[in-house]
This record gives sequence, structure tokens and C-alpha cells, in this order.
Amino acid sequence: MRLLIGQDIGLAVLLPLAVEALRGNPLAEGHMGEGDLLRAVLTRTSAVWSVHPDLARQLTFIVGGLSDLSPDLRCEVERFVSCAQKS
Repeated sequence: MRLLIGQDIGLAVLLPLAVEALRGNPLAEGHMGEGDLLRAVLTRTSAVWSVHPDLARQLTFIVGGLSDLSPDLRCEVERFVSCAQKS
């Protein structure tokens, strides 16, 4: 799922599934390490989130409760939240 989302393939189907998975485990990991699904979802463009505003709100809520993130993942969270608030 992480790979397809990272390539913007099947987002209409995969983003809801990914957000649901992240709701249960925000730092779900695949082969790339802790938080790799979250990173793939967070790094979609603002245009993607304008098409899926409900998912963006859900994801903003999910990441709002996270702490002890790596600096690079924290940066992605902050960028996403900033973009989501503008939409």
C-alpha cells in the first residue's frame, strides 16, 4: 500500500484504507521502517487532499496526538498540517 500511495496510484481506494490503518497504528511500518505508511500518506500533494478533505481532517487528528517522532517525520507532519489548514 505504501508503495502505491507513494506513486499516486489508486489513491481514491488506498487513502481511506491507509487512514484507517493509521488510526489503529499511526506508526505502522512496512519494509522501510517505523512510520513509512504515514510518511507516504503525508507526502501526497495538497491537490490530493483538496479532493479528500474528510480524510485530511481525520489524518490531522491522528497526527495531532503523536509525539517522539523522528525529526524528519515531525517535519512532514508539520508540513501536512500546515497545508491541510489552508485547504
